[in-house]
Order: sequence, then C-alpha cells, then structure tokens
Amino acid sequence: MDYSRKRRLTFLTIGLIFLLSGIEYAVILPTIWMYLQTLNAAPYFLGLILSAFSFSGLLAGPLFGHWSDRTRSTKKIILFANVFEIIGNLMYFMGYSKWLLLCSRLVAGIGNGAGSSIFGFLTRNTLPDERSTVFAVVMATRQAGLLIGPAFNIFLRLCNFQLGPFKVNKFTSPGGFMCLLWILLQFAVMFMYWDITPQDDAHQRNGVVHEDVPQDEVEEDAERKPLVGPNELTGSYGTVTSVQIGANNVSPTPPPEDVTSSPFKNFSASREFLREEVVVLLAAQFITLFNQTALETMVTPLTQQYFNFGELENSIMYCLCSVEVIAGFLFVRWLSKRVTERVVLVVGLILSNISCVWCLIFLANPQGGYAWQLAEFCIGVFLQVLGAPFVAVAQVSLFSKVTSEKTQGFSQGIRRSVGGLATILGPLWAGGLTFNLYVMLGVMMGLLVVLTIMVAISYERLVEPAATIDNPTDSQSEECNQEIITRSVSK
Repeated sequence: MDYSRKRRLTFLTIGLIFLLSGIEYAVILPTIWMYLQTLNAAPYFLGLILSAFSFSGLLAGPLFGHWSDRTRSTKKIILFANVFEIIGNLMYFMGYSKWLLLCSRLVAGIGNGAGSSIFGFLTRNTLPDERSTVFAVVMATRQAGLLIGPAFNIFLRLCNFQLGPFKVNKFTSPGGFMCLLWILLQFAVMFMYWDITPQDDAHQRNGVVHEDVPQDEVEEDAERKPLVGPNELTGSYGTVTSVQIGANNVSPTPPPEDVTSSPFKNFSASREFLREEVVVLLAAQFITLFNQTALETMVTPLTQQYFNFGELENSIMYCLCSVEVIAGFLFVRWLSKRVTERVVLVVGLILSNISCVWCLIFLANPQGGYAWQLAEFCIGVFLQVLGAPFVAVAQVSLFSKVTSEKTQGFSQGIRRSVGGLATILGPLWAGGLTFNLYVMLGVMMGLLVVLTIMVAISYERLVEPAATIDNPTDSQSEECNQEIITRSVSK
C-alpha cells in the first residue's frame, strides 16, 4: 500500500478516535446528573465525577507523550489506551454505586491521555502552514461526535430490560454502548492505522524513481558522469568546501548515532516551557477550558431549575450546540488560511469576553417570564460556544510551532495536562457555586481579563519562530570537512 493511502486511512482513524470521544461525552453528560440522583449522591458529586475523568487524563497524557517521542510509535499506545476506555465504560454500565461511577470515569480518563501522542504524531506529519487546518478538522470531528451522541441518546433512553445481573436503562445503557464502540475502534486501529513518517514518502518516491529507470540506463549515466565535478576543483581531496555547502544549502549527513539518539538529549523543561509565548498559550488553554467546563457543569442544574429540562431536552440542546461548534471550526479552518493564528486567538478572546459579560448580567439572576429567561439563556450559550473554536485551534496550532518538534508528544501531553487541570477545577468550582452564580461568573470574568492582558502584552511573540537557514560560516565548514575526513578514514 502506498504512502498516500496509508496517510489517508491513518488520519481517518484519528478522526474516528476523536469522534468517539465526542460521542462518549454527549451520551453520558445529559444523563449523569439524574443517574447520580438515583444513587443518592450529593450535588458536589457531579463535579467530582466530571473532574475524575480529567484527573487521570492529566497524569496519563505526559507519560503517553513521552512514550511516543522515544519510540516514534503511536499505534500501540492507542491500542493500550483504548483498553482503559473499554474497562471504564463497562464499569459505568454496571453502576452499582456512586463510587463505582467515580472509578469508572477515572479509568476511562487514562485512555483519554493518548490524545497527546496523537497531537504529537499530527505535528510531525504536517507542515506548519497546514497544521491549523488539520487541527481544526480533527477537533471538528469531536464536535461531530457531540452532535451525533444526542441522537443515540434518544434511542438509549428507551432501554429498560435486564441483562443477566445488570439492569439496562437510560442511565446505564450509555456505558454499555460506548464499551461496544471502543471495542470496534480497536479493530479499526489495528487494520487502518500506520506509524507513518514524512521520510516514508521520500523513501517511496526514491524507490519509484529507481524502479521506473532501467538498470542499463543507470549504469550508462554513471559511466558518463565525470569523476570530479567542476565545483570540486576548489577543494582538496575528500573534503566539501564552504562554497558547495552554501550553494546547495545542505548540511552533511549526520552520523548514524545522531539519527537514533534520544529526542530528550539536552532537553530542558524550563527552557522549553518557561518562555513568554509558551506560558501565554498554556494560560489560554487553562482559562478557556476552566470557563467552558464550569459553564457546562452549571448548565444541567440550571436548565432543570428554571426550565424543567429532562434528558431529552438536554440532549437536543447539546446537539444544537454541536452544530454551532462544527460550523465554527469550519469557519476557523477557512480563516486560518487567510490570517495568522494570533489573530484567530484574539477574535476568540473577544467573543469569550462578550459571552462572560452577558452571562454575568443576565444569567446570574434571571429576570422576567419563562420565554424571556429562556431567550437570555440561549443567547449566553450561543456566545460561549461561538468563541470556543477560535481559541482552541489557535492555541493548539501556535503551541505546536513554538515548542520543539522532536519532543512534541511530551509537550502536547503537558499542554493537555494543563487543560486537564482546568477541567478538574472548573466542574469543582461550578459544582459548589451552582446557586451563587455571581461569584462563579465573576471569577471567570476576572480570569478572562487577565488572559486578554497577557495576550495583548505578548502579541508580538505569538508567532512561529523564524526557520534557521543553513548557511555555515568558514569555521563550521571546516568542522564539516574534518568530520567527513574522519569518517572516510575510519571506513
């Protein structure tokens, strides 16, 4: 199978992984609050369970990322991580107690940590110019899962039967359903995913060229080629001159040991992550996800209190939000080809600030009748969802460009861990302040203001670092010559 087909199938499988993660979120979130109520759980337990999934993913992400950077393999990592998703959803299906539900989300969250390896893989296999587009599509597939998930929920809510010792109803069926989907995904990964690299394409192209040219023509060309080229006359035997290197803009081939050396050789976490632009992007990851998960945690109790929404109404609401988010990602995909990522980030921050101000004014203490309150709520949700794709795509793409490509899996794991910390604290913060929205939304607004100031101050640094042009000096050329002579003698 040729490289291009492997690449398409591999990217398709990655899309399926993110699709299932969105479906899992969409089928579980609308019913988990009422599921906990049947198990006599306190209100704070909702935030605890939502945070458990992120907590285990926070710990697993950097480990999986480090593993992929060292081995340059993600397939076995994905297969290993999916086992935790299968076990976690099976535990959710069993649902004997609230503590088993808590453990089920902890176990499933470990599987979610494989996302850092996948983002590292995508960074290594995409060009900087196309990275925003690829990330936007991958993130849109997760939102497509959020769109499809509620449709499954409409049918799962009709389940009401006994399966051996387990009771299958609208609360337990999402766990069993997701367990089956993750099992099917294992087969998709085994047969449709390859650990490809850009070098594979180059090797294949070279092989095709050599296969297309008859052997006698190759030998004839070799005989006609002069032993000494015109440019080689300026240097001594066995050396490469600085003129040649500068003209070809190619550095000498590194020794084999350099190619296979560890990507973490001379790696410094402080030098990599304690830079101004990296700190700003990590802050954007934390604050936006903190606000998003806090609002998501608040939505279900709020709709139940003011509008008497059940699982069907909540599923429809999440379905509509997913349509908006997918449209947003598609727009960001188009916009990122015309403007830089930092412009996209600023647009997202403006929308997020407007959304938070609206929620603080109109949702903290809803006024008016049912229709007016519902309109206020819908506008607030619409604005919040509208800004999410802009910030998400911009900060992920920029982060992949300002951090080292060799350790991209580990770096993406750190980024996702920061996001995981936000998705832990967000639900916990909102879960304890569901009926004190002024405090909850006020802190969220303050965090957004801080982030906006940080982006404004560091705006000039939020760009891809200039590529280093191989234009060696005389001393560097001399070092290259000496290295080649040494290697030639040793042979």
